[in-house]
Amino acid sequence: MARRTSASKGIMRSAPISRRSLLIGGGVATGLLVAWSAWPRRYLPNVNVAPGETLFNAFLKVDRAGQIVVIVPQLEMGQGVTTVLPQILADELGADWRTVAVQPAPISPLYANSLLAAEDLDSDWLRLLGDAGQWAQREYAQRSALMLTGGSSSAAMFEDAYRDAGAAARVLLCKAAAARWDIGWEACDIQDGVITDGQRTLRIGELAGEAAAFALPEILPLRQGTEGRLIGQDVPRIDLPSKVDGATNFAADIRLPDMVFASIRQGPVGDARLISLNETAAAKVTGFLKLVRSDRWVAAVGTNWWAANKALDAADPLFRVDGALLDSDRIDSALETAFAGQAGRRLYQQGDLLPVFEGATIVASEYQVAPALHLTAETPAATARVLPDRAEIWMASQAPSLTRAAIADALGLPEAAVTLYPMQAGGSFGSRMAHDVGVQAALIARDIGRPVQLMWSRLEEIIADRPRPPARARMAAKLGRGGRIDGWLAKVAAPSALAENWARIAGGALPHDAMRAAADRADRRAVAGMVPAYAMGAFAIDHYPADIGLPTGRWRSNADHYAAFFNECFIDELARIAGIEPLSFRIQMLGDQPRLAHCLSTASALGGWQGGIAGSGQGLACHAMRGSFAAVMVEAALTDGRLSVGRIVAAVDCGEQVNPDIARQQIEGGLMFGLASAMGGAARYAKGMPVRGILGRLGLPRLADVGEITVEIIRSTARAGGIGEVAVPPVAPAIANALFTVTGQRLRTLPLLAGN
Repeated sequence: MARRTSASKGIMRSAPISRRSLLIGGGVATGLLVAWSAWPRRYLPNVNVAPGETLFNAFLKVDRAGQIVVIVPQLEMGQGVTTVLPQILADELGADWRTVAVQPAPISPLYANSLLAAEDLDSDWLRLLGDAGQWAQREYAQRSALMLTGGSSSAAMFEDAYRDAGAAARVLLCKAAAARWDIGWEACDIQDGVITDGQRTLRIGELAGEAAAFALPEILPLRQGTEGRLIGQDVPRIDLPSKVDGATNFAADIRLPDMVFASIRQGPVGDARLISLNETAAAKVTGFLKLVRSDRWVAAVGTNWWAANKALDAADPLFRVDGALLDSDRIDSALETAFAGQAGRRLYQQGDLLPVFEGATIVASEYQVAPALHLTAETPAATARVLPDRAEIWMASQAPSLTRAAIADALGLPEAAVTLYPMQAGGSFGSRMAHDVGVQAALIARDIGRPVQLMWSRLEEIIADRPRPPARARMAAKLGRGGRIDGWLAKVAAPSALAENWARIAGGALPHDAMRAAADRADRRAVAGMVPAYAMGAFAIDHYPADIGLPTGRWRSNADHYAAFFNECFIDELARIAGIEPLSFRIQMLGDQPRLAHCLSTASALGGWQGGIAGSGQGLACHAMRGSFAAVMVEAALTDGRLSVGRIVAAVDCGEQVNPDIARQQIEGGLMFGLASAMGGAARYAKGMPVRGILGRLGLPRLADVGEITVEIIRSTARAGGIGEVAVPPVAPAIANALFTVTGQRLRTLPLLAGN
């Protein structure tokens, strides 16, 4: 079904923003109010409404049969967002969960993710503006319709909006029922999709059309009590049945009349340009139709994808790379050189380190992490149909408004002429922020004059991946009496990956240009998670931006991943030097972090912590991010040079979760993702190409490498924190600390074993 992609705008008027004005009470005729400068601007929902459906607000439709259609602007990529957000709304509405369905949201300012946009737009001058800077970030996000998924932000950003949307619909339905029964609407309630005053009943679908005409009260009442609530329940995932039976359509499942298939080559890493290819050899492949080329890539089009990919192999495209070819030695050298650069800057500081360190005995260590690949189950894919005056694209995108803008710009069309159909993603971990595959598919479709489905091969995905950046840390500390840390210094050399990513997807910069621009300034996001959770004397965190020649991007937990590795491994070293058992060493410094201390004590108790004694194979680590706290205890071993993890015990305090089972799924997935980063999943380069391009050779964990996994979600009444990332960072340092008890040697690099 086609969806309108431009938001209508109403008249502008000066008025205070209230809860009432944030919700639609009269159908499409009125809209959500979004502040714009001194004069609020009204945006109308642009959701398609089928015959028999009633639009209550930008997040909810109801049809005559009583089906609850929840509009979700976030990309479903396995994290369960198309269940969690509808669950919030359905709970407040009083809906029967069996009647709830999901529809992807069209591009609109109403669905802007200002929370994640603030992270991407972060800058020193906006920070100096304080509240005014935050206001400017929110306004820019809304005006630009910055719909973004990532950073564990979906529930945090939209929880209140979905709760209000459900409450508004409940009130309107109760008013409609009360009008029929000639009673006060306050006497009515909705439970399991049934409106009742205690004696009479009506179903939601019977009243939907009437209800939208009523007005909302000045104060919108939220549901009270716990009886019959959906919040906190393990309701079934909406997306799961269709994934089990294969009915879910991903981008590569789309089939259009007269459609053809394409594969692509983009050359080595770097500023690569296509200079030659063998068209004659490509033409000999059965099913081959045409080669489509640009300055920086070449695609083969065929009657099936296999023919297209085989034709590209036969064409043997040759690229010229400006500058030196990328290799891992150059990356290592660039990180080391960054420490001597002029762009380094102290970003976090407490107290004065100089008098603490001067003349004292200092403990120092260096750590390094390699670039971490995304390696999603689904490689990038997009299906495109391009006509002279319009285009349609089917793809998964974490930034649909920016993707649509990039495709429109590439085709020379207005944005309103480009329809982007949001598909679910077979994993992302940050990689679906990129829009390259959509732009390429659109250009190929325009060239060949037929609908085209472009899918990258696994090798192409690994070559063109923008991984979590490599980083190197120089850690130093002074130990005081009783194991107190009197001084702590962390110097981190790493690219500014999030600044790079934003320059590419929002600024249209080429990868190498974005990379070089971001190398000029230190970035707080590149050292996120480096500020110690532990109480200590003076500390300082420095970032040294590095131009490594490798474009980098978002990744699950971003810089917090290597920050936890640096901090938690170094903490463990300090505990050993101080002669204090590692758990006690940590706990004594967490007086101001009771939730993190609780996670540590819980994980160690459940795991049967033996004190980290030699030969135990046990290791601990913890981390806090995005309002959640996690601790991990592992039991690890080395057998014939191969790492195996016999047991992982995690304790997580992530606040009051909407769906505890989905929270558990995300934590378990994070643990496996962290394990993969410890064992492999890293990129090494030689002559501009990754050394390994096959999943089986990237050191990823297999079933035989992983034993028992225990996850304890600590009961909490705190506001829900992010769950998609928090379990990733502590796994690798816990394993490294465990292996020290086995080998007596410190492993200070990721992946932990050479060659992975």
